[in-house]
Amino acid sequence: MVLINTIMLLASMLSPANSIYDFNFTSIEGKKIEMSSFKGKYVLIVNTASACGFTKQYKDLQALHQQYGKDLVIIGFPANNFGEQEKGSNAEIQNFCEKNYGVTFLLSEKVEVKGSEITPLFQYLTTQENPDFTGDINWNFEKFLINKEGKLVHRYRSKVNPLDKSITDNIK
Repeated sequence: MVLINTIMLLASMLSPANSIYDFNFTSIEGKKIEMSSFKGKYVLIVNTASACGFTKQYKDLQALHQQYGKDLVIIGFPANNFGEQEKGSNAEIQNFCEKNYGVTFLLSEKVEVKGSEITPLFQYLTTQENPDFTGDINWNFEKFLINKEGKLVHRYRSKVNPLDKSITDNIK
């Protein structure tokens, strides 16, 4: 797994991505998902964890998904990078999210969102030219809003609730 992530990271560095549509990920069920399949929709990318003080944001992410699902794709990327707050297997994470928060939006398999094994998508998201977007992820439940053209347009820190006006105003 480490070798595969390293190869993917090196490959992404050799041919820089122009948008998130140049990436794919594996769903929590093990299915390959092409980000290009979301062209024409807003995408909210969130690094998540099941044992975090912000875990209750799953509820509001689900509400956002239900309210704007026609125009917005939400993807949760479980990660164990902060305080070991996502120790479970993919199956355990999926069960937790469905049972406790009724999550029906997309979840990826567990990923790395910082460090030497960072997933290429998160490498791309955290190395944008705009200084408002660049830099390591600081904690769970940071959010990246992608516009309908596949470009990162906003980055929201963990404390910003998914239903905050600063998010909803940008997806209308």
